[in-house]
Amino acid sequence: MDDTDRALIALLRQDARRPISSLAASLSVSRGTVQNRIERLLAAGTIQGFTIRLRPDTGAGGVRAIMMIEVRGDRSAPVLRALRALPEVAIIHTTNGRWDMVVELSAANLESFDSILRRIRQIDGVANSETSLLLSSAAS
Repeated sequence: MDDTDRALIALLRQDARRPISSLAASLSVSRGTVQNRIERLLAAGTIQGFTIRLRPDTGAGGVRAIMMIEVRGDRSAPVLRALRALPEVAIIHTTNGRWDMVVELSAANLESFDSILRRIRQIDGVANSETSLLLSSAAS
């Protein structure tokens, strides 16, 4: 990957629906060059897909949070499987340091949020957790 690929990816992160001609003009390359680079990045798996970003207040859940989880012993794989099965779990990050996992949660209301917290804490292998509500978000 070269500087042009990195610049292209940065532009696509800002707006994945931006027209090829606009991308080409911003990068000072031809439309064909942009199209070929996108196809190559897709084929190599560097770009895995295109998506949309919603404003945090328009998402499915009214309550959003980050939960840090400490896993007991060698139970990471079963804990990951159990977390992936929960619809309120948006993203799971494995980490190093004090916490083994950081989980992004989304729930419709405080009652369902309380319920998902209890279910996660009951997963065999979850030793400890700490949860922070997300109050506001700023786009990067």
